[in-house]
Amino acid sequence: MGEVLDLGEFGDGFRTDPHPVYARLRARGPVHRVRLPHPDAHHVTWLVVGHEEARAALADPRLSKDPAKIGKSFLDEELIGKYLLIADPPQHTRLRALISRAFTARRVESLRPRIQEITDELLDAMLPHGRADLVESFAYPLPLTVICELLGVPEIDRTAFRKLSSEAVAPTGAESEYEAFAQLAAYLTDLIEDKRCAGPSDDLLGDLIRTTAEDGDRLSPEELRGMAFILLIAGHETTVNLITGGVHALLTHTAQLAELRADMTLLDGAVEEMLRYEGPVENATFRFAAEPLEIAGTAVAKGDPVMVGLSAADRDGSRYPAPDRFDIHRDTRGHLAFGHGLHYCLGAPLARIEARTAIRTLLDRAPGLALAGPPGDWLPGMLMRGVRSLPVRW
Repeated sequence: MGEVLDLGEFGDGFRTDPHPVYARLRARGPVHRVRLPHPDAHHVTWLVVGHEEARAALADPRLSKDPAKIGKSFLDEELIGKYLLIADPPQHTRLRALISRAFTARRVESLRPRIQEITDELLDAMLPHGRADLVESFAYPLPLTVICELLGVPEIDRTAFRKLSSEAVAPTGAESEYEAFAQLAAYLTDLIEDKRCAGPSDDLLGDLIRTTAEDGDRLSPEELRGMAFILLIAGHETTVNLITGGVHALLTHTAQLAELRADMTLLDGAVEEMLRYEGPVENATFRFAAEPLEIAGTAVAKGDPVMVGLSAADRDGSRYPAPDRFDIHRDTRGHLAFGHGLHYCLGAPLARIEARTAIRTLLDRAPGLALAGPPGDWLPGMLMRGVRSLPVRW
C-alpha cells in the first residue's frame, strides 16, 4: 500500500492551522495515504489535496457515499437512518427529489426578512455590552434559530439540541459521540411523531411528512428522521463557522476590511473568498471505492476509504494564485466549500443569505469592530473547520 503518513505526528498545530501541512502534501502530489489524528487514529484513508483532483473525485460515481456498498456501516446510519450524505443514486436521486419539493428556492428566499429580523434582534442584545464572544452571542444563535424555525423545532429544545449537534459533528470522544447520536435519534423520532399527530403545519418538517411524489412515493419514518438530522445539523453548524471564520478573516486583514466597508457591493465576492480561504467544512465525509480505480495515477483498491480535502483543494496554488492570501477581489469561481457534483450542498443558498446578512449588518452597526483577544480552541477532528469562541469589541 506504500507509505502511510500519520497526521497525528503534526500535533495540535495541525488542528490550529492545517494549511501548511496540506501545502507540503500538495508539493509531493495530489493524493496521499494518511492516518487520521486522534481520536480517529484507527482510520487510514486516501486524502485528496489537489483542486483538480478533488473536483474530479467529488463527481466520480465509482466513489460511493454508501458504506453498505463495501459491507460497512457507521454510527450515524445505525442510529439515525439513511440520509443524503450516505446514499448513492438511485436512492440519493429519490431522496433529493422528495426534499426539493419542500425545500424550494422560493422558500429559502422568503426567509430573507426573518433572517434580517433575527440578525437585528441578536445585535440589539449584543451591542450595548461593548464586547462579546461572537460565536455565543451572534454566529451560533442566528443560523440555529433560522433552521429550527424553518423545521419547526420548539424553542425550548434548542439549547439541548445545540449541545448534541456540536458533539455529533466534532466529537470529543467515542462514547460521547455515540450518546449524542442516540439522543438525537430519539429526539427526532419524537419530534416527527408529534408533528404527524398534530396535523398540518407550515414548517418544513411538516411539509416533508406530507410530501408525496407524482408516483405516490414518500419518505419513510426512518428517511424523515435522516432528512431532519442532516437539515438541522448541516443547516446551522456550517453557517456558524462561515460567519465566525469570515469575520475573523476580515479582522485579521484590516486593509481588506477597510475596502469592504468603503464599498459594500464587494460583499458577495468577499463571502465567496471567506468560503475559499477558510471554509466551514475542512474535508468532505468519506467516500469508498466501489471498484478498483486510479486517482491522479494513484491506485485505489476496492473498498478503500477516500477523503476529499475541501480546504486543501481551495488553497491549491495551481487554481488560485497566492492561495494563502485573503483577497476579497479574487475570482473564486470553482471553489469547493459547498462540494461539487451530486452531493453539492442543498443548503448553500440559505448559508449565503445568512452569511451576507449577518456580516453586512454587523459591519454596519459596529463600525469599530475589532478582535478583543485570540480565538478559542479549533474544533476537533477533520470534518468541521471553526473555533469555539471569537472575542470581539466595538
